[in-house]
Amino acid sequence: MPRKKPTTYQFDLFSTPNGTEMMPTPQWQALPVETRRSVTTLMVRLILDHLDGDRSPGQEEVSHDA
Repeated sequence: MPRKKPTTYQFDLFSTPNGTEMMPTPQWQALPVETRRSVTTLMVRLILDHLDGDRSPGQEEVSHDA
Protein backbone atom coordinates (compact mmCIF):
# COMPACT_ATOMS: atom_id res chain seq x y z
CA MET A 1 0.00 0.00 0.00
CA PRO A 2 1.56 3.37 -0.95
CA ARG A 3 2.38 5.74 1.88
CA LYS A 4 0.58 9.05 2.02
CA LYS A 5 2.62 12.23 1.97
CA PRO A 6 2.65 13.96 5.35
CA THR A 7 -0.02 16.60 5.66
CA THR A 8 1.74 18.62 8.35
CA TYR A 9 3.97 21.55 7.56
CA GLN A 10 6.94 22.50 9.72
CA PHE A 11 7.62 26.20 9.80
CA ASP A 12 11.23 27.07 8.99
CA LEU A 13 12.38 29.84 11.30
CA PHE A 14 15.67 30.37 9.52
CA SER A 15 14.74 30.63 5.86
CA THR A 16 13.97 33.86 4.09
CA PRO A 17 10.53 33.75 2.45
CA ASN A 18 10.61 34.46 -1.28
CA GLY A 19 14.29 35.37 -1.10
CA THR A 20 13.57 38.63 0.74
CA GLU A 21 15.78 39.87 3.51
CA MET A 22 14.74 39.22 7.08
CA MET A 23 14.15 42.07 9.49
CA PRO A 24 17.08 42.57 11.82
CA THR A 25 16.52 41.35 15.35
CA PRO A 26 16.38 44.09 17.96
CA GLN A 27 19.32 44.54 20.30
CA TRP A 28 18.73 42.94 23.69
CA GLN A 29 19.30 46.25 25.51
CA ALA A 30 16.71 47.96 23.30
CA LEU A 31 13.95 45.64 24.50
CA PRO A 32 11.76 46.80 27.40
CA VAL A 33 12.87 45.60 30.84
CA GLU A 34 9.65 43.61 31.30
CA THR A 35 10.22 41.78 28.00
CA ARG A 36 13.82 40.92 28.90
CA ARG A 37 12.70 39.67 32.32
CA SER A 38 9.95 37.50 30.80
CA VAL A 39 12.25 36.02 28.15
CA THR A 40 14.94 35.28 30.72
CA THR A 41 12.44 33.58 33.03
CA LEU A 42 11.06 31.47 30.18
CA MET A 43 14.54 30.46 28.99
CA VAL A 44 15.57 29.41 32.51
CA ARG A 45 12.38 27.35 32.85
CA LEU A 46 12.95 25.75 29.43
CA ILE A 47 16.54 24.81 30.29
CA LEU A 48 15.63 23.42 33.74
CA ASP A 49 12.69 21.45 32.33
CA HIS A 50 14.98 20.02 29.67
CA LEU A 51 17.51 18.98 32.30
CA ASP A 52 14.77 17.33 34.38
CA GLY A 53 13.64 15.43 31.28
CA ASP A 54 17.19 14.22 30.63
CA ARG A 55 17.55 12.84 34.13
CA SER A 56 14.30 10.89 34.26
CA PRO A 57 14.87 8.45 31.36
CA GLY A 58 18.36 7.62 32.63
CA GLN A 59 16.97 6.68 36.02
CA GLU A 60 14.27 4.52 34.43
CA GLU A 61 16.85 2.67 32.33
CA VAL A 62 18.92 1.87 35.41
CA SER A 63 15.87 0.47 37.23
CA HIS A 64 15.04 -1.78 34.25
CA ASP A 65 18.54 -3.27 34.28
CA ALA A 66 18.30 -4.31 37.94
